[in-house]
Amino acid sequence: MNFQPCAVIPVFDHSSELRGIVARLRLAGLPCILVDDGSAPSHATVMSRLARQDEAVEVVSHSRNRGKGAAVKSGLRRAWQRGFTHALQVDADGQHDLDDLEAFLTAARTRPEAMICGRPLFDESIPKGRYYSRYLTHVWVWINTGSFAIPDAMCGYRVYPLGRVIPLLDQEVTGDRMDFDIEILVRMYWRGVPLEWLPTRVRYQPGGISHFRLFDDNRRISQMHARLFFTMIARRLGWKKR
Repeated sequence: MNFQPCAVIPVFDHSSELRGIVARLRLAGLPCILVDDGSAPSHATVMSRLARQDEAVEVVSHSRNRGKGAAVKSGLRRAWQRGFTHALQVDADGQHDLDDLEAFLTAARTRPEAMICGRPLFDESIPKGRYYSRYLTHVWVWINTGSFAIPDAMCGYRVYPLGRVIPLLDQEVTGDRMDFDIEILVRMYWRGVPLEWLPTRVRYQPGGISHFRLFDDNRRISQMHARLFFTMIARRLGWKKR
Protein backbone atom coordinates (compact mmCIF):
# COMPACT_ATOMS: atom_id res chain seq x y z
CA MET A 1 0.00 0.00 0.00
CA ASN A 2 1.16 3.52 -0.81
CA PHE A 3 1.59 5.13 2.62
CA GLN A 4 1.06 8.88 2.41
CA PRO A 5 0.45 10.39 5.86
CA CYS A 6 -0.28 13.93 6.95
CA ALA A 7 -1.14 15.60 10.24
CA VAL A 8 -4.52 17.12 11.13
CA ILE A 9 -4.59 19.63 14.00
CA PRO A 10 -7.91 21.08 15.21
CA VAL A 11 -7.29 24.58 16.56
CA PHE A 12 -9.58 26.83 18.58
CA ASP A 13 -7.80 29.74 20.24
CA HIS A 14 -4.66 27.66 20.86
CA SER A 15 -1.60 29.09 19.20
CA SER A 16 1.08 29.40 21.89
CA GLU A 17 2.28 25.82 21.34
CA LEU A 18 1.34 25.58 17.67
CA ARG A 19 4.59 26.76 16.10
CA GLY A 20 6.60 24.15 17.98
CA ILE A 21 4.10 21.40 17.19
CA VAL A 22 4.09 22.19 13.48
CA ALA A 23 7.90 22.39 13.45
CA ARG A 24 8.17 18.89 14.97
CA LEU A 25 5.64 17.46 12.54
CA ARG A 26 7.33 19.05 9.54
CA LEU A 27 10.71 17.76 10.74
CA ALA A 28 9.18 14.28 10.55
CA GLY A 29 8.14 15.01 6.96
CA LEU A 30 4.43 15.38 7.65
CA PRO A 31 2.39 17.96 5.73
CA CYS A 32 0.07 19.72 8.17
CA ILE A 33 -3.61 20.62 7.87
CA LEU A 34 -4.57 23.15 10.54
CA VAL A 35 -8.32 23.46 11.05
CA ASP A 36 -9.15 26.89 12.41
CA ASP A 37 -12.40 26.26 14.25
CA GLY A 38 -13.53 29.87 14.54
CA SER A 39 -10.49 31.13 16.44
CA ALA A 40 -10.03 34.76 17.46
CA PRO A 41 -8.07 36.88 14.92
CA SER A 42 -4.83 36.78 16.93
CA HIS A 43 -4.77 32.97 16.79
CA ALA A 44 -5.93 32.85 13.16
CA THR A 45 -3.04 35.15 12.25
CA VAL A 46 -0.54 32.66 13.69
CA MET A 47 -2.00 29.90 11.54
CA SER A 48 -2.00 32.05 8.41
CA ARG A 49 1.64 32.97 9.02
CA LEU A 50 2.63 29.31 9.39
CA ALA A 51 0.91 28.51 6.09
CA ARG A 52 2.65 31.39 4.30
CA GLN A 53 6.04 30.28 5.59
CA ASP A 54 5.67 26.65 4.47
CA GLU A 55 3.66 25.45 1.47
CA ALA A 56 3.22 22.06 3.18
CA VAL A 57 1.09 23.75 5.86
CA GLU A 58 -2.54 24.43 4.96
CA VAL A 59 -5.28 26.15 6.92
CA VAL A 60 -8.91 25.04 6.64
CA SER A 61 -11.16 27.67 8.24
CA HIS A 62 -14.55 27.48 9.92
CA SER A 63 -16.32 30.84 10.03
CA ARG A 64 -17.60 30.03 13.53
CA ASN A 65 -16.73 27.58 16.25
CA ARG A 66 -18.35 24.25 15.39
CA GLY A 67 -16.57 21.97 17.87
CA LYS A 68 -13.51 19.76 17.98
CA GLY A 69 -15.25 16.86 16.27
CA ALA A 70 -16.38 19.04 13.38
CA ALA A 71 -12.84 20.40 13.04
CA VAL A 72 -11.31 16.91 12.96
CA LYS A 73 -13.84 15.79 10.36
CA SER A 74 -13.09 18.80 8.16
CA GLY A 75 -9.38 18.01 8.43
CA LEU A 76 -9.85 14.32 7.62
CA ARG A 77 -12.00 15.12 4.58
CA ARG A 78 -9.45 17.65 3.32
CA ALA A 79 -6.64 15.13 3.80
CA TRP A 80 -8.59 12.56 1.75
CA GLN A 81 -9.29 15.13 -0.99
CA ARG A 82 -5.56 15.81 -1.23
CA GLY A 83 -4.75 12.14 -1.72
CA PHE A 84 -3.31 11.27 1.69
CA THR A 85 -3.89 7.72 2.94
CA HIS A 86 -3.53 8.38 6.68
CA ALA A 87 -3.99 11.32 9.02
CA LEU A 88 -2.31 11.78 12.36
CA GLN A 89 -4.57 13.70 14.74
CA VAL A 90 -2.72 15.83 17.26
CA ASP A 91 -4.14 18.40 19.66
CA ALA A 92 -2.93 22.00 19.45
CA ASP A 93 -2.45 22.57 23.17
CA GLY A 94 0.80 20.64 23.58
CA GLN A 95 -0.65 17.77 25.64
CA HIS A 96 0.56 15.06 23.30
CA ASP A 97 4.10 13.73 23.44
CA LEU A 98 5.62 14.18 20.01
CA ASP A 99 8.59 12.06 21.07
CA ASP A 100 6.22 9.16 20.26
CA LEU A 101 5.52 10.46 16.78
CA GLU A 102 7.77 8.00 14.98
CA ALA A 103 6.27 5.07 16.88
CA PHE A 104 2.78 6.08 15.71
CA LEU A 105 3.89 6.47 12.10
CA THR A 106 5.82 3.20 12.12
CA ALA A 107 2.78 1.35 13.49
CA ALA A 108 0.55 2.89 10.82
CA ARG A 109 3.04 2.07 8.08
CA THR A 110 3.33 -1.53 9.33
CA ARG A 111 -0.44 -2.02 9.69
CA PRO A 112 -1.97 0.44 7.21
CA GLU A 113 -5.46 -1.05 7.62
CA ALA A 114 -5.47 -0.38 11.38
CA MET A 115 -6.29 2.68 13.41
CA ILE A 116 -3.38 3.54 15.69
CA CYS A 117 -4.61 4.91 19.02
CA GLY A 118 -2.85 6.53 21.93
CA ARG A 119 -3.34 4.92 25.32
CA PRO A 120 -2.61 7.83 27.68
CA LEU A 121 -0.23 7.72 30.59
CA PHE A 122 -1.14 10.61 32.88
CA ASP A 123 0.97 12.38 35.46
CA GLU A 124 -0.14 14.59 38.35
CA SER A 125 -1.03 17.45 35.99
CA ILE A 126 -4.39 15.95 34.98
CA PRO A 127 -7.38 17.51 36.80
CA LYS A 128 -8.78 14.89 39.14
CA GLY A 129 -12.34 15.41 37.98
CA ARG A 130 -11.33 14.73 34.37
CA TYR A 131 -9.32 11.67 35.42
CA TYR A 132 -12.11 9.95 37.33
CA SER A 133 -14.89 10.92 34.91
CA ARG A 134 -13.05 9.06 32.15
CA TYR A 135 -13.91 5.79 33.85
CA LEU A 136 -17.64 6.31 33.30
CA THR A 137 -16.95 6.65 29.58
CA HIS A 138 -14.73 3.56 29.68
CA VAL A 139 -17.59 1.51 31.13
CA TRP A 140 -20.09 2.70 28.53
CA VAL A 141 -17.64 2.01 25.70
CA TRP A 142 -17.09 -1.52 27.01
CA ILE A 143 -20.87 -2.03 27.16
CA ASN A 144 -21.46 -0.68 23.66
CA THR A 145 -18.68 -2.77 22.12
CA GLY A 146 -19.25 -5.86 24.27
CA SER A 147 -15.49 -6.06 24.76
CA PHE A 148 -12.44 -4.44 26.34
CA ALA A 149 -10.93 -3.74 22.92
CA ILE A 150 -11.00 0.03 23.56
CA PRO A 151 -9.13 0.76 26.81
CA ASP A 152 -9.36 4.55 26.38
CA ALA A 153 -11.58 6.29 23.82
CA MET A 154 -10.88 9.89 24.80
CA CYS A 155 -7.25 10.38 23.77
CA GLY A 156 -7.10 12.40 20.56
CA TYR A 157 -3.58 11.27 19.62
CA ARG A 158 -4.22 8.75 16.85
CA VAL A 159 -3.65 7.83 13.19
CA TYR A 160 -6.73 7.37 11.01
CA PRO A 161 -6.69 5.09 7.94
CA LEU A 162 -8.60 7.47 5.70
CA GLY A 163 -9.89 4.76 3.37
CA ARG A 164 -11.86 3.36 6.30
CA VAL A 165 -12.91 6.46 8.21
CA ILE A 166 -14.14 8.62 5.31
CA PRO A 167 -16.85 6.12 4.21
CA LEU A 168 -18.00 5.96 7.84
CA LEU A 169 -18.25 9.75 8.02
CA ASP A 170 -20.21 9.75 4.74
CA GLN A 171 -22.68 7.14 5.97
CA GLU A 172 -23.11 7.89 9.68
CA VAL A 173 -24.04 10.96 11.70
CA THR A 174 -21.34 11.55 14.32
CA GLY A 175 -20.93 14.15 17.05
CA ASP A 176 -19.30 17.49 16.34
CA ARG A 177 -17.79 18.27 19.73
CA MET A 178 -15.96 16.39 22.47
CA ASP A 179 -18.14 13.34 21.87
CA PHE A 180 -16.53 12.69 18.49
CA ASP A 181 -13.26 11.11 19.68
CA ILE A 182 -15.24 8.49 21.62
CA GLU A 183 -17.96 7.80 19.09
CA ILE A 184 -15.68 7.36 16.09
CA LEU A 185 -13.67 4.64 17.85
CA VAL A 186 -16.79 2.66 18.75
CA ARG A 187 -18.11 2.91 15.20
CA MET A 188 -14.75 1.95 13.70
CA TYR A 189 -14.69 -1.08 16.00
CA TRP A 190 -18.19 -2.04 14.88
CA ARG A 191 -16.98 -1.95 11.27
CA GLY A 192 -14.15 -4.35 12.01
CA VAL A 193 -11.31 -1.84 11.73
CA PRO A 194 -8.32 -3.17 13.72
CA LEU A 195 -7.31 -0.95 16.64
CA GLU A 196 -3.70 -0.87 17.79
CA TRP A 197 -2.77 0.84 21.04
CA LEU A 198 0.44 2.66 21.89
CA PRO A 199 1.16 3.99 25.39
CA THR A 200 1.92 7.69 25.33
CA ARG A 201 2.43 10.35 27.97
CA VAL A 202 -0.22 13.08 28.19
CA ARG A 203 0.52 16.23 30.15
CA TYR A 204 -1.85 19.08 30.94
CA GLN A 205 0.03 22.33 30.48
CA PRO A 206 0.22 24.70 33.51
CA GLY A 207 -2.27 27.49 32.95
CA GLY A 208 -3.51 25.77 29.81
CA ILE A 209 -6.89 26.69 28.35
CA SER A 210 -9.41 23.85 28.26
CA HIS A 211 -12.40 24.02 25.94
CA PHE A 212 -14.11 21.14 27.71
CA ARG A 213 -17.42 22.46 29.05
CA LEU A 214 -18.30 20.45 32.13
CA PHE A 215 -22.09 20.53 31.77
CA ASP A 216 -22.59 20.84 28.00
CA ASP A 217 -19.91 18.36 26.95
CA ASN A 218 -20.86 15.81 29.60
CA ARG A 219 -24.47 16.12 28.44
CA ARG A 220 -23.46 15.54 24.83
CA ILE A 221 -21.26 12.60 25.78
CA SER A 222 -24.09 11.06 27.81
CA GLN A 223 -26.47 11.47 24.86
CA MET A 224 -23.87 9.92 22.56
CA HIS A 225 -23.46 6.90 24.86
CA ALA A 226 -27.25 6.43 24.93
CA ARG A 227 -27.45 6.68 21.13
CA LEU A 228 -24.68 4.12 20.74
CA PHE A 229 -26.33 1.84 23.29
CA PHE A 230 -29.61 1.68 21.37
CA THR A 231 -27.71 1.29 18.10
CA MET A 232 -25.81 -1.60 19.67
CA ILE A 233 -29.11 -3.23 20.68
CA ALA A 234 -30.45 -2.79 17.15
CA ARG A 235 -27.30 -4.33 15.71
CA ARG A 236 -27.59 -7.36 17.98
CA LEU A 237 -31.24 -7.81 17.03
CA GLY A 238 -30.31 -7.63 13.36
CA TRP A 239 -32.12 -4.35 12.72
CA LYS A 240 -28.98 -2.49 11.71
CA LYS A 241 -25.99 -3.85 9.81
CA ARG A 242 -23.36 -1.37 11.00
